[in-house]
Amino acid sequence: MSEQLLLRPDTQETAESQATKGRKRQWGAEKRSEPLSIVHPAPSRRKIILGRIGILVTLIAWVGYVVTTVIKQLVDNPGAGFRFGVETLSYLVVVTFLTFSALMYLTARQGALTRFREHRRVPRGELDRHFSDYSEGVTVLIPSYAEEPNVVRGTMWSAVLQEFPNLNVVLLLDDPPFPEDPEVLRRLEATRALAGQITETLREPAARVNAAYATFRRRHLEGNTLDAGTEVQQLIAEYEYAAGWLEAMAETESVEDHVDEFFVDLVLMGLARELRLVMLALTAAKAQLTSPGAERISELYARLTWTFNARVSTFERKRFASLSHEANKAMNLNAYLSLMGGRWRLKHTADGTVLRPAAGGLAGPGAVGPAASAGAAVVEGAGAAAMPAAVEGVNELLVPDTTYVLTLDADSLLLRDYCLRLVHLLESPGNERIAVTQTPYSSFRGAPTRIERIAGATTDIQHIQHQGMTRYGATFWVGANAVIRKRALEDIVEVSTMGGFEVRTYIQDRTVIEDTESSVDLGNHGWTLANYPERLSYSATPPDFGSLVVQRRRWANGGLLILPKLWEQIRRRRGPERPILFREILLRVNYMASITWASFGLMFLLAYPYDSRLLSPLVFFAALPYFLAMGSDLRDCGHRFSDIFRIYGFNLVLLPVNLAGVLKSLEQALTGDKIPFVRTPKVKDRTAAPALYVLAPYLIVAFSLLTVWRNWELGNWGNAAFAAFNAVMAAGAIRAYIGLANSGVDLYLGVLNWLYVAPKKPKAQPPAIIPKSPEQTDWESLLYHGDRRLNRDLRGTNDRRKRAGTR
Repeated sequence: MSEQLLLRPDTQETAESQATKGRKRQWGAEKRSEPLSIVHPAPSRRKIILGRIGILVTLIAWVGYVVTTVIKQLVDNPGAGFRFGVETLSYLVVVTFLTFSALMYLTARQGALTRFREHRRVPRGELDRHFSDYSEGVTVLIPSYAEEPNVVRGTMWSAVLQEFPNLNVVLLLDDPPFPEDPEVLRRLEATRALAGQITETLREPAARVNAAYATFRRRHLEGNTLDAGTEVQQLIAEYEYAAGWLEAMAETESVEDHVDEFFVDLVLMGLARELRLVMLALTAAKAQLTSPGAERISELYARLTWTFNARVSTFERKRFASLSHEANKAMNLNAYLSLMGGRWRLKHTADGTVLRPAAGGLAGPGAVGPAASAGAAVVEGAGAAAMPAAVEGVNELLVPDTTYVLTLDADSLLLRDYCLRLVHLLESPGNERIAVTQTPYSSFRGAPTRIERIAGATTDIQHIQHQGMTRYGATFWVGANAVIRKRALEDIVEVSTMGGFEVRTYIQDRTVIEDTESSVDLGNHGWTLANYPERLSYSATPPDFGSLVVQRRRWANGGLLILPKLWEQIRRRRGPERPILFREILLRVNYMASITWASFGLMFLLAYPYDSRLLSPLVFFAALPYFLAMGSDLRDCGHRFSDIFRIYGFNLVLLPVNLAGVLKSLEQALTGDKIPFVRTPKVKDRTAAPALYVLAPYLIVAFSLLTVWRNWELGNWGNAAFAAFNAVMAAGAIRAYIGLANSGVDLYLGVLNWLYVAPKKPKAQPPAIIPKSPEQTDWESLLYHGDRRLNRDLRGTNDRRKRAGTR
């Protein structure tokens, strides 16, 4: 039966029609707004065979090129000179690395196709049975910094409405707690209020379904004979109420863009459709004068309580002087992880509030303390009224512990049974050593800009790649979302001391791709990772070139620094118990380092005038299976086959960005300094791009045209054709993804910022700890810091006495 038949008549108008009213879209943007199916269609036998043929063609073409072109040229031209030898060797290296990356794409894709064909979805009844009387819990951690409140709200609701028995949702606010800008303060206060608003909204449905479930259990436990028809009718009424509540909420939502549309149609209405599907089954059972058993009815009641009973809270680590204030997402997560399962006393010091372990043991799963919202800036839900950010007289903080942790970026959305299915995977036999499982995120459909559509297309391609890497044991954690076994994090934690306080680092912040490094850390301790072969999570892609520059520069930075850890993992797994396969090594190395050699390789091909004798049609045939396979994957993901050319131009304009990220990694390797974590801007307005990254694509076009003219004069038709193709692709990408007018604005702003020099602020003088009068003495700092500051003041006093000739 169509899902449309399960909707109420007054909800037939889709969010798509609401979202597109009065909204301007770019020409060439995405028209389709329907998301892809949750379960990947099973690929045909023909598709899998063609994939294997593509791998063979790539290998044979590369070997043929080495034999018929490289070796032949060296043999036929023994006196060609040193320059020709260097050109031949460098060209072979570039072609080999690019061919290797294409081969790894085809290999991972083949693994994904095999997994999609073999995957069988776990029936909903098995999930309900597994989680009946379930005692373990999941804590959802949502790190957020300077996000729009509406973006965070959608993410929190997608987590809160997860159908899971014991769920804590914690928003980890990383904004400065006391901003001076009124607009920033207004946004921060709005974000802080979200937990209380969600808790208050859930109060009514939670109370109703909890009471209905308790009443049924009481009737069942009393041993009374239950009337099947009456029980089914009462259960239908509860499901009717829950579905109607969700539909009513969906009707009140403001739909301004395609992400809002997704939230309404897939998060709210998707869950409502699932509940109405249960109603349809129960109605049919009643019409057939039958009924599910009492145990099954109990499970169906429990499902409603799972939906509306999440505990919602907010935590701000920057309110505590004893927690790390490192400006990155990893340490934001680490700060809360280090507190989980503990009872903490709030102690005021001269430097601010610090947390100290309190007597009374640990806070068990699901525990909620009365001090959860005290000056600790934690707001707890769980059916109680949300407390303000500071409460007088409350001096204790309880942080519940759970078996699993779900990390979720503040611009991501989860589908309704994400937690159920992924935790079920972790608890299935044979999966005891899986530390992290996830569904690599997909892109929101209906992107209103061309660059967001193409960035989303690359995201959907990466989803397939990550699914295939799991086939060969080469899974990497993709940080937008993941369910993590807390015990695995305890295995990789590093404990240090800073300023007398213990700092526990679970997720390394040495690089800005902390998820990739954590994947290798877990592997070094015998843990594995797995991607769940369904689409259950979605994340936003940058809508403009400026925000895309920030994201891709971060992605290109750090892979080289993590490679030594991979070599350590390979060394540890040389034994027969957990051997590491050669293809796993190749896939992991390609994932971490391919941006480096692809960027430098493409730069050499664009810039250096290689001898035309090194060109061969076999190079084209080695790359052809890669592009054909990508085009097929794009079409399967709802995009266009011709997007392979748009993605090529997209990568050309991002070439300077990737090179900058790689060079930053090399700089970090030499200096040992941490690279600042720069979050991808998520704002409604356009983000201006640095002038250098806007100018560089124009230089690529100009140099390519110069190369065309130069090689045309020399008769090197192959080089001329390649340069002309690059010029056309880069020029088209500039127009489509950066924009001519936006380029002018960003270049103007770049020059203006370069010319403008901000006036230097006078250096703030530290307050005197021992001023002339005792009434002005900072006695708290004296007692807290001791002689560290006292010696400084005494040295100044002694110097003054010496100058005055006194002792």
